Amino acid sequence: MVRSHILVCGGTGCHSNNSAAIRKEFEFLIKERGLEGEVAVVGTGCFGLCAAGPIVIVYPEGAFYSGIKVEDVAEIIDEHIVKGRLVQRLLYKEKSDHHAVKALSDTNFYKKQTRVALRNCGVINPEEIDEYIAYDGYQALIKCLTELKPQEVIDIIKSSGLRGRGGGGFPTGLKWQFAANSPGDVKYVCCNADEGDPGAFMDRSILEGDPHAVLEAMAIAGYAIGAHQGYVYIRAEYPIAVQRLRIALKQAKEYGLLGKNILGTGFDFDLDIRLGAGAFVCGEETALMTSIEGHRGEPRPRPPFPAVKGLFGKPTILNNVETYANVCQIILKGADWFASMGTEKSKGTKVFALGGKITNTGLVEIPMGTTLREVIEDIGGGIPNGKHFKAAQTGGPSGGCIPAEYFDIPIDYDNLISIGSMMGSGGMIVMDEDNCMVDIAKFFLEFTVDESCGKCTPCRIGNRRLLEYLDKITTGKATMQDLEDMEALCHYIKANSLCGLGQTAPNPVLSTLRYFRDEYVAHVVDKKCPCHVCKGLVRYTITDACKGCSACARKCPVGAISGEIKSKFTIDPMKCIKCGLCVETCRFNAIVKE
Repeated sequence: MVRSHILVCGGTGCHSNNSAAIRKEFEFLIKERGLEGEVAVVGTGCFGLCAAGPIVIVYPEGAFYSGIKVEDVAEIIDEHIVKGRLVQRLLYKEKSDHHAVKALSDTNFYKKQTRVALRNCGVINPEEIDEYIAYDGYQALIKCLTELKPQEVIDIIKSSGLRGRGGGGFPTGLKWQFAANSPGDVKYVCCNADEGDPGAFMDRSILEGDPHAVLEAMAIAGYAIGAHQGYVYIRAEYPIAVQRLRIALKQAKEYGLLGKNILGTGFDFDLDIRLGAGAFVCGEETALMTSIEGHRGEPRPRPPFPAVKGLFGKPTILNNVETYANVCQIILKGADWFASMGTEKSKGTKVFALGGKITNTGLVEIPMGTTLREVIEDIGGGIPNGKHFKAAQTGGPSGGCIPAEYFDIPIDYDNLISIGSMMGSGGMIVMDEDNCMVDIAKFFLEFTVDESCGKCTPCRIGNRRLLEYLDKITTGKATMQDLEDMEALCHYIKANSLCGLGQTAPNPVLSTLRYFRDEYVAHVVDKKCPCHVCKGLVRYTITDACKGCSACARKCPVGAISGEIKSKFTIDPMKCIKCGLCVETCRFNAIVKE
């Protein structure tokens, strides 16, 4: 038995911040000091508080060290591990009061969270199946195979109220029931790990930190509907998640938890991985299945729905990573336990990736019904630099912007839809007063236009026309009639596109028009961007604070600034390319954006 465990975050965020080298340094120094039998170094998944990374936690004290560098490792070993003294300067400090926090669970970031899907992330080594088993891993599968009939499994999932966490929120148990009722000897279970929303990293983090939870849940789903083959569709851009998923798959097969005659019960279920090339449209279920089949990822008309005719024309269920991550806990703890969390129509918890203008960027899991204010102020630590909350974008390119007037809205599927947004897979991008909402709508629409598969005209042509309208607005060339025409086009695209990508693409435009129309009007009528973001409407002016030093003129790449030494300089708006270099150069704050 070792006396200390050193947990080093191995999620993508910390990994990109050199956590792999930190872990190697710990291992090297422990060996060098002859502590191999006393101290174990464990690489884990994401702890969630990405803003504090790289994160190291030392047990049994639970000391939470943040922002660790390779050169800090020796001090932690010598002071904490050898001498038993916490390294105070490296302990995480709350940004609000700079108070040192000893344990991760004591942070404001964690106090209002309830971790179900993320229960093992940052707790176990995702590359060791024994650690997963030690935390009740595969007990749910054993219970299903030895104690429950397939229909009983479906009934538990239905009673729990679990809804799909991939965006649509369709009842998971009902989807399984449809597939179980569909005739046929061959059925399939698929997992959508093709997370493509800008700013979203929930599914990737679960696969990096707890891959066996997904594999086990897929086997349970296969038993419930009568399927013997499953596929995890994951984008190749997630190398750490792919690697850990492959390791987990190999280990599960070696332990007899996947494959033929699982645990001697007579149930066969195997899994394979299919890599996606990063097409956003392949997050749509029929496009995903078309891609698994080896064809170009394009959606198919529905009905028939996949539960009747899906992968290779056979009955298929498709759930995303987070949905599966809840299944095993529901089986072990019961439907009533899960249903006791959340709201009447949205049960359980939801994982969100907090990003944008927020102090504590990272991964959070909250009970449904938690208010937006609690997420942003209590968990996220509020808006930095004294700025005010303006809006939060949920649902990515398919969602909408939630304005400050709904800051206290309880977050669940129906509430978000009622105000023109949606849950989506769980991305939450926070914006402050400096964000231009027209520019935000344009950003998401540019993404959608690039990712459209082009199969249907409303999406292929309609969204490009929408983008042209936004270009006109952000360059001061639009009219009020253009605003009306753009809004009408949004409704046409929503009503006539083939798949969910096209049907929801206008949502960012519609929601910003609904809540921030005054900003659109300012762009169109006043030819000004109130937030000074849209380059086509920004004008740089030199004020009377100018000392005539000529530094800005010497730096201007196009010669747009002229004047005489010790006299006020001027900017020619016809030559100015609005690069902002003059503002950065001026030492007297004499250049302003208007």
